Amino acid sequence: MIQSQSLKIESTPTLRELALTKIRQAIVVGYFKAGDRLVERNLSDELGVSRSVVREVIRYLEAEGLIEIIPKKGPIVAILTWEVAEQIYNIRMLLEQEAAHDCALRAIEQDKKRLYDRLLQIDSVSGASDDIHRIEASLAFYEQLFHIAGHTIAWEIVQRLNSRISRLRTLTLKTRERQVAGFERMTRIWRAIDQNDAQRARQEVIEHLREASSLARQILEQQE
Repeated sequence: MIQSQSLKIESTPTLRELALTKIRQAIVVGYFKAGDRLVERNLSDELGVSRSVVREVIRYLEAEGLIEIIPKKGPIVAILTWEVAEQIYNIRMLLEQEAAHDCALRAIEQDKKRLYDRLLQIDSVSGASDDIHRIEASLAFYEQLFHIAGHTIAWEIVQRLNSRISRLRTLTLKTRERQVAGFERMTRIWRAIDQNDAQRARQEVIEHLREASSLARQILEQQE
């Protein structure tokens, strides 16, 4: 007899969800560059989906800030300026330092272990050329940190910015000007949390974001 559990239909991504992920990733890693026109017909052919799906994805990515609709020109990849990036870093600074501080105060051994597992994921992909895996590993670390801190609403705000945060991460991850490697920065944050040192956890986040924002500013102002 067939067990009832074996009949369960697992959730599978829709074509829209798959197309959304593909185009979002293509923008984040620079396959589609800032200012590039996004032609519905071309995207439809390249992705193998209908133009109505492409249209829906474009509207969604416009809401995320990855795409702009230009009159008489249509959708283009949004141009990321330092003016916009600075606001994103300022929001991150406010939310992440508080989350790290409270995470360090609240973290018990089980929490520290879960956060350490996320840190190991970052380490496993830190030398890879696949930017998407590196970004996803960093995102998982921060998600766990905010969860332990109990900052669920703050995490919802960060999630709304994640696409643009990921674009900025891609810009800064491989730059030679980084004084401290990204993995080492995250390790310092984790160590402070592991020792329940709230003030040091806050300071490590501040130093991490100050360096990242400085690098992003150099890159973006050179592009303008």
